[in-house]
Amino acid sequence: MRSDKLLPALAVATMLVVAGCAGAVTSDTPDPGAATDAVGATDATDATAAADVNDITTDGTATVSAEPDLARITVAVEATAENASAARSAVAADVERLRSALTEAGYEPETVDFRLSPEYDHSRDERELVGYRAAHTLTFETEPDDAGSAVDTAVDNGATRVQNVQFTLTDERRAELREEALADAVDDARDTATTVADAANRSVGTELSIAVGSAGVSPYEPRVAYETVAADSASTSFEPGSVTVSATVTVTYELD
Repeated sequence: MRSDKLLPALAVATMLVVAGCAGAVTSDTPDPGAATDAVGATDATDATAAADVNDITTDGTATVSAEPDLARITVAVEATAENASAARSAVAADVERLRSALTEAGYEPETVDFRLSPEYDHSRDERELVGYRAAHTLTFETEPDDAGSAVDTAVDNGATRVQNVQFTLTDERRAELREEALADAVDDARDTATTVADAANRSVGTELSIAVGSAGVSPYEPRVAYETVAADSASTSFEPGSVTVSATVTVTYELD
């Protein structure tokens, strides 16, 4: 091809390529107006979703305390002997004496555990049977102010171990405190719901549902060792702490 015809053709082709590239760049440039429209649409969607929330669910907890009105005492008679029969007999005689003394003092002892097991000496390479150990455990209840005297009565009449002294509540008193704790828990749930609703510019309406959770009693249990309650020079006394009753609820409220 002649050069004078080739040059005009190349010029036309170059112009077409440049025009095509310019068109591609223009089509990929972001539209600021379109981005603004998208953000506005998202905000409107969030506002609509918030307005669609018509209830709120919160948990409420409460704890109330009171002085104990019941003491539960657990004691045991223990004995060891060369054979199982002798250990059992020794414990049986002492338990009978202990039970009679407690009953005469106005208590109602009940058996909560009885064990008879072999005793071994592990100081050598092979364990050696050295005898048998029997233990009979009784529990009884009294008023908190009488707990020390009750322990002394048990120890003076055959109890070789004071296993536990628990200060707690009678069933009637426990029920009263549970009602108080539940009422306080409902108030706590509403307070939480009101705080959240206020933050969202809403108000708390009526209760839609109320579910009662667990309710527990935490008795007062001092540490007791036999050496302290068996002293000959003084009687046993206790200064019990408070007993706590807790309650939890889950409440769903209507939002206005």
